Amino acid sequence: MDAQFSPEDAAFREEVRAFIAENLPEKIQRQSELTPSYVSKEDTRTWHKILHKKGWIAPNWPAEYGGTGWTPMQKHIFEEETQAVSTPRLSPFGLMMVGPVIYTFGTEAQKQEHLPKILNCDRFWCQGYSEPGSGSDLASLKTRAVLDGDEYVGNGQKI
Repeated sequence: MDAQFSPEDAAFREEVRAFIAENLPEKIQRQSELTPSYVSKEDTRTWHKILHKKGWIAPNWPAEYGGTGWTPMQKHIFEEETQAVSTPRLSPFGLMMVGPVIYTFGTEAQKQEHLPKILNCDRFWCQGYSEPGSGSDLASLKTRAVLDGDEYVGNGQKI
């Protein structure tokens, strides 16, 4: 691919570089360079909050839900620059998995409750797909959520 960068793209790249240089704590960058697959939850959260404060935490979300409104080229530049200096990898569960499901299919109450907390890193999400005898075959899962009064109770077991 022969990407053509506009003057605006070049300026954006410089903005991203300057922001990272000024805001990524050296300790966190060093840890991310040494062990990219393990940066502490605290350090990852610190970087998450720095990006959130700048408004850069959810490049792929629609602007109406807290996304950046960036062009595909800006997203590409941001990704290149963050990888070039070993910024911590953010947890994908809230930002990449459940957040998009909530803003696409959730009720207004769910959006108001969860999206801001995902963006500012006050709510963590995880996903589990396996249970004994099923592996990752989602069609064979036996666990069910059973309505008990006003609440759902999960039966079965997850691993």
